[in-house]
Amino acid sequence: MDKKSKVPALTRAFDILNFVAENGHCSVTDIATNLALPKSSLYLMIDELRNLRLLAQSEDGSLRLGLKLMELGSRSVEQLDLRRIAKDYLTQLMLETGLVCHLGILDDNDPIYLLKVDSKSTIQVRSWEGKRLSLYSSALGKCLLAWISAERQKALISAIEFKVVTPYTLTSEEALVNELALIRQRGWSFDNQEDLLNIQCISAPIFDSSNKIIAAISAVGTTLQVNENNLQMLAERVMHAAELISKELGHSHK
Repeated sequence: MDKKSKVPALTRAFDILNFVAENGHCSVTDIATNLALPKSSLYLMIDELRNLRLLAQSEDGSLRLGLKLMELGSRSVEQLDLRRIAKDYLTQLMLETGLVCHLGILDDNDPIYLLKVDSKSTIQVRSWEGKRLSLYSSALGKCLLAWISAERQKALISAIEFKVVTPYTLTSEEALVNELALIRQRGWSFDNQEDLLNIQCISAPIFDSSNKIIAAISAVGTTLQVNENNLQMLAERVMHAAELISKELGHSHK
């Protein structure tokens, strides 16, 4: 016997979408009859699903799946493919640098780790897949912010509440904008103990075939592992790995 749903409305919405997916164009009556749902609440739910573009209504009044589901499905497949493609390159980068390596994306307004490759070093940096990061104090966050559209970048920056996490943290919009210009100029971003003392990180962007940034990779280590003596070498290796992943995704590097 199925467990009782903790969120019945969400379960009913999912049942509606499943029914439409399996049966194609159908009427409200079809849904109400087959799912045993009262029409009064069903109409409200369908209106909301239409507002969210999860359902669409044809000219004859029948319901079909909305294009938002295609968009979500496409993003899901893209992210799964991205993980698969990136894993070998991140593993190679980890072996070359001895650092923990990550793949990250912008999930709504937050950078998030999509993939982590642990290093073989006895010095470990604590992180995990699914971890959310700062836009302004993490290398990966700043990297993603540097190459998104100017309009979205402006909106995200205006929403940031700058907090001093360490003595090295950027504390103003002006400082962040100046740093983003530097990042675009040199091709990589750097977290200089801005998020956590004694931890430094290098990040480089991943582009798709339309030259749009879709992710970034990073290599992170302690100040014993990442320092002024090897920073440029490490940055070049991170950028090279990012370029190889971008190439696999159809990006033509110019």
